[in-house]
Amino acid sequence: MRPLSPEARRECLFLARKTLHAHVRRQQQAPPYQPVAPALEEPRGAFVTLSRAGELRGCVGDVEAFQPLWRAIERCTRSAASRDPRFGPVRPEELPELRIEISVLSPLQELADPLDFEVGRHGLLITQGAGRGLLLPQVAAGQGWSRAEFLDQTCLKAGLAPGAWQSGARLQAFTADVFSEGEPSPA
Repeated sequence: MRPLSPEARRECLFLARKTLHAHVRRQQQAPPYQPVAPALEEPRGAFVTLSRAGELRGCVGDVEAFQPLWRAIERCTRSAASRDPRFGPVRPEELPELRIEISVLSPLQELADPLDFEVGRHGLLITQGAGRGLLLPQVAAGQGWSRAEFLDQTCLKAGLAPGAWQSGARLQAFTADVFSEGEPSPA
């Protein structure tokens, strides 16, 4: 998966910030967004992560690419601000303190060998029965997890027992183009 251009990244972050402010302030729906960068018209999976003072404040995403990237960013931003069950809705006074990170996902790849992925480069999706859990690549890297720890933590996210990845669970990996506000654009 080729990373987005610096211009497309800036446009994604602008759209997420605009959507976040409008949603939290309960402003009326703006006219439909018209993307400038062609990459925002491509169907892509994406996650939007909100943080405050380095602490998670909300994270919601779409694994599958069923709509243009710009629509996924709008939907995921609104959901991260108000529908992440781990947190209450974002309040207007929090807006200046929030930092937005966007992860644009590659298509999912089946893992025949559960250890056939690279920590920090790949994210994981595990499915077994009704349990389904996903962790983004940057989560494992930030925690310093080994492959086995990353797999166990993904199981826990799915509501499964640690080690469920060894007993018939479906494992899929993906990469992500991750960027956030306040970071330099790649050359």
